[in-house]
Amino acid sequence: MKTSEHTYNPLYFLAALGVGGLAVSFFMYPMYMIEHPDTPMVTFAHIWPLLSGGDPVTAALLRLDLLAIAVLALLHIRLLVWNINTYRRFRHTDAFKQLKSSNAEVSLMAIPLTLAMSINVMFILGAVFIPGLWNYVEYLFPFAIAAFFAVGMYALKILGEYFARLFISGDFDFVENNNLTQMLAIFALVMVAVGLAAPGAMSHYPVVNAIGIGLSVFFLSIAILLALVKFVIGFQSILHHGLSEAASPSLWIVIPILTLIGITLIRMSYGLHHGFDQPLNTPGLFVLTTAILSIQLVFGLIGYLVMKRLGYFRDYLHGDKSNAGSYSLVCPGVAFFVFGMFFITFGLVKTGLIEHLGMAYFVFLTPLIYVQVKAVGTLFVLNRRIFGNRLTPGGLCMHC
Repeated sequence: MKTSEHTYNPLYFLAALGVGGLAVSFFMYPMYMIEHPDTPMVTFAHIWPLLSGGDPVTAALLRLDLLAIAVLALLHIRLLVWNINTYRRFRHTDAFKQLKSSNAEVSLMAIPLTLAMSINVMFILGAVFIPGLWNYVEYLFPFAIAAFFAVGMYALKILGEYFARLFISGDFDFVENNNLTQMLAIFALVMVAVGLAAPGAMSHYPVVNAIGIGLSVFFLSIAILLALVKFVIGFQSILHHGLSEAASPSLWIVIPILTLIGITLIRMSYGLHHGFDQPLNTPGLFVLTTAILSIQLVFGLIGYLVMKRLGYFRDYLHGDKSNAGSYSLVCPGVAFFVFGMFFITFGLVKTGLIEHLGMAYFVFLTPLIYVQVKAVGTLFVLNRRIFGNRLTPGGLCMHC
């Protein structure tokens, strides 16, 4: 398939988002399986002893994991650059003007969503591949906050222009809103919120801690308020007009949104614990993670049954139909895996319900690995179908 500025769709940013999310998902293994009591994140200092002098099997698996992180991060950057360049040309087309006057304008929120993911990917690469970087992390936190805040303000600018047009013209198309694509705006805002919550959870300086948590609450509050409106309107249109076949994967957008909300709340809990001496409610984290995982399972099952009945997987994943929105199949798998790791760690291990790296640990981990593998497979099937050989070295021509 050839994609030029005339046939471009901002939802192609989801390709870069999915790859970046997969890079983060492979980071979850060292993050929660390698002990790092002196830092909140696993770093090069914790990884290197296992690579250089540890058990040979562990070292081999760790090398494969780090290779996956590096390859996926590079692919994320390549897809991000291609999207930015193509989008800049797309802005000068009639197709862009048409998009700006329709419900599809919300697809522009895929841009700040992906940019926020890029910041996360860069942070992870620095932590695991640059020796001694964590010694300077307190100097990096203010820059991370500034970066996430800038992306968040860009997201609010896009959203503000969108709502201003709708409030003035009143031309929202409820017939075409028979999906949950409008929730993309909430997805972007909670991605910013979870990014800001990280310095709030990890910094040892009360001012940085407070700014990170405060700004995270700001974007999370807006996201939750919008979610209440968008979710109700979307389901109302679906029940009145039936679900749009091409946009049916949007049913799964609830899964990554819940993942990000859950991680944000967990980070806030830890930030308030060590920054403001707030007692940590460990049993409460078990309830929180279990509740979120339960809702994710329900939406995952409903979405799968609906898309199976519509023949979406047959037509759009393995058939001759193509849609940029198909990349939204990847994010739910990534998000379910990532939050599954949080559920195991904060809901089960830290509450003493199961032993870290014990038999039960791997029983819970097995279905998560299956979902992660499916997400990887889906991503590369879509890349092959949509981009073809342009994802080989030297591919993704900026003028194709």
